[in-house]
Amino acid sequence: GGGAAAAMEDGEDLVSVDYEVSGKVQGVFFRKYTQGEAKRLGLVGWVQNTSHGTVQGQIQGPAARVQELQEWLRKIGSPQSRISRAEFSNEKKIKALEHKEFQIVK
Repeated sequence: GGGAAAAMEDGEDLVSVDYEVSGKVQGVFFRKYTQGEAKRLGLVGWVQNTSHGTVQGQIQGPAARVQELQEWLRKIGSPQSRISRAEFSNEKKIKALEHKEFQIVK
């Protein structure tokens, strides 16, 4: 089937999940690649660098797409990144998306 719109019509659950990725993830365009991957999957949310060297944010969208981005954050990331750990928390079903797009937060 077609893109994100098709998934929504299937009545697929929308979920929200917070994430934090550790490793060599700052200064390697990790946020830019995360935003690109999220947009490709039709997801919304945000990503930012933290003061302690990790990248964190929130993902919202159809459950299956969110899981795809979780796998991407766990294993792939940006080309020069080295991911040591990706943690996910506060996973919950939502009735509607709380973000309009996927933003890089400074």
